[in-house]
Amino acid sequence: MQPFTQHTGQAVVLFQDNLNTDLIIPKQFLKTVHRRGLGRHLFNDLRYREDGGEVPEFPLNQPRGRQASILIAGANFGCGSSREHAPWALLDYGIRAVLAPSFADIFANNAVKNGILPAVLAADALRALAAWDGPLTVDLAAGEVRAGDQAWPLAVDPWARTLLLEGLDEVEQTLRGIDRVEAYERRRQGAEPWF
Repeated sequence: MQPFTQHTGQAVVLFQDNLNTDLIIPKQFLKTVHRRGLGRHLFNDLRYREDGGEVPEFPLNQPRGRQASILIAGANFGCGSSREHAPWALLDYGIRAVLAPSFADIFANNAVKNGILPAVLAADALRALAAWDGPLTVDLAAGEVRAGDQAWPLAVDPWARTLLLEGLDEVEQTLRGIDRVEAYERRRQGAEPWF
């Protein structure tokens, strides 16, 4: 996984609370086990009309949204089912960070496993960032989001922060301690040879 230390990009704003995984990537696109190609279906039911045409006022269909790599969202982002396709679709679209007042736990864990930063910010910070027209810098190493000369603190689970900063998935993190695991197994075999 690519480490996430700092990312600068354009933000798109979608201040809708309880934006669930069914809206992030609808069920009809869950037939694949491949991570590529899902970005075009991100927010499909909100982004496109029934005839397939774009909903012009939807944020991802606006010029700012087409180039976005940061999503500013509402509370409880990613609630609903535990589909990992939701972060796959975000990542395939180009989203590297989601900034929100809160996240559904399963979504946040799936996002981290796929290299997306789910960062919690205060409501006033999110409003200020949403009003900013230029690029934002999400600095995980410094623990802040910057817009111009202003900065706001972000909250990230410490375990998730470590995995993202070092570009590790859970297996790679575990394998870093393989020498301790093997030492334990040797001690246990000596003390309890029947195992």
